[in-house]
Formats: sequence, C-alpha cells, structure tokens
Amino acid sequence: MTTFEAQRPDVREGLVYGAAAYMLWGVFPLFFPLLKPAGAVEILAHRILWSLLAVVLVLAVTRSFGSTAGVFRDRRKLGLLAIAAALIAVNWGTFIYAVNSDHVIECSLGYFITPLVSAAFGVMVFRERLRSQQGLAFAIGAVAVVVLTVDYGRPPWIALILAASFGSYGLVKKLANVGAAESLAIETLILVAPAVACISALQGMGEGTLTNHGGDHVLLLMASGPVTAIPLLFFAGAIIRVPMIWMAMLQYLAPVLQFLVGLLIVGETMPPSRWIGFGLVWLAIAVLTADLLHAARRIRVAAVQEPA
Repeated sequence: MTTFEAQRPDVREGLVYGAAAYMLWGVFPLFFPLLKPAGAVEILAHRILWSLLAVVLVLAVTRSFGSTAGVFRDRRKLGLLAIAAALIAVNWGTFIYAVNSDHVIECSLGYFITPLVSAAFGVMVFRERLRSQQGLAFAIGAVAVVVLTVDYGRPPWIALILAASFGSYGLVKKLANVGAAESLAIETLILVAPAVACISALQGMGEGTLTNHGGDHVLLLMASGPVTAIPLLFFAGAIIRVPMIWMAMLQYLAPVLQFLVGLLIVGETMPPSRWIGFGLVWLAIAVLTADLLHAARRIRVAAVQEPA
C-alpha cells in the first residue's frame, strides 16, 4: 500500500478498526474462563444469542435495518453469509473449548497459521501462481506441524481448526462485501434458533447454568454478546476497507497477545521442542510476509509504469 493509499480516510479508518479487532481478540482468553461452570456448548449458544441482541441494538441506533433487509434479496450474498455463520460458529466453539481447557498457546498457534491458510486459498481458489517463497513457507509450516504433533503427542487439531475456520471466514466475508453490522446480524440470526434450542434443552435437563449461579453469572453470560460483537464489527469494518496484505499484517497482533497470555498469565508450559515448532511457524510467517510485501511492491511499480 502506498503512502497515498495509507492516508486515504477509509483506509486509515479500516486500519484502526483492524488493529482494535485483533487486540481485543488477543485478550479474549482472559474473558471466557470467567463464564465457568458453563461448558463450551452453552457458552457458544449464549454468545450467539446475546451477540444478535447487541447487533440489533447497533442497527437500531444506526438505522440500518433497511440495508440489512436488502441483503435477504441478494441470494448470493445471503448464501455467503450462511457459510460465514457456520464457519464462525465452528471457530467460536473451538476457541471457547481451548481457552477453558488451558490450551491458550495452541489457540495462538492457530492464528499464527492463519496467514498460511489465506495464502493457500490464493493458490487453490483463485488459481494464483505458487511463488517459490510461498512454497518454502508452506514447507516450513508443514515441518512445524510435524514437530508440534510429536511434541503434543497428537496433531495440533485446535490450532488447525481455528486457522482453517477463521481463514475461510475472512475469505467469505471479503467475497460477500456486506456492511459490518448487517453481516453480523444476518450471521447470528441464522444461528440463533439452534442456539436458543440448545440453551432451553440444557436448562430443561438441569445442566444449564443460566438460572442457578447468581446474578453475576447471568450478567457475564449476557456480556458475551457485546464482547463478541464489538471486535467482529471492527473486523467486518476493516476487511472491506483495507487491502488483504495489510489485514495479514494486522492479524499477528492477536496471536502474539494470546501467546503472551498463555505463557505469562495462564502459565502454560513451553518445552524446548514446542519452542522449536513455534519458531518454525514464525519463520514460515516471516518468509510469507516478505514474499507478500515483495509482490505488492512489484504490482505498485508495474501500475506506476503502465502507460496511460
């Protein structure tokens, strides 16, 4: 992105939205353990329900119900947002399970891997040519997964699911190109019926925590709505304003913060073999980032040199 592009008001605004979103996601592991003894499925259901109510309030304040209704008349956009809803539900549920079972560092690994997933989409979905540095980054990333599989004694499936689901979610949101509040409203609306059914079933079986753990617990469950909606609104506002390469740079904020939370606050262990695996992931990211920046620079130079 050129200096001129970075100074455009919409791009500057998008960069602020993106930085805010990723910084908030970075400290998410500190919030969801507060919702125990609720389990991951119950917390996910409450996230969906209260996020919908939060975003409806945003739509009412901004008087955006008309534009939201318009999306329902566009079958392509509605279909894309239905896919986005499924992807974000998988991402949310996996994340909740991970942070509430002391796998915060593995969560951070998932979001470190996400740029590799995005680059892979460029090759597989958009038929982009696989450049040598991209191939090297993928190879290093594959070796890292093998090293971490040996270290954990299992594939790092939490990290892999988080990377695949969120990388796909960003791609689908980019293709849908729907306003921040409108898209989140439709996604949560698609998910709210099964969420309410889940909450009702858990309460009916006596396994729900909504009504028998005090008012503070109820307020925390309700807070999962705005806590979830605010960074997603920032993300949706950024993804339609900022070039993908800059979104790729910004997204490193979240896993860095998550890694520090897991290491310094939660106190998760990092044996030498795990440091080696993470080091390989960081090396792959560095190689990929250098390639993306170089490619973007070539495109800008070509555009400047092209005759009018």
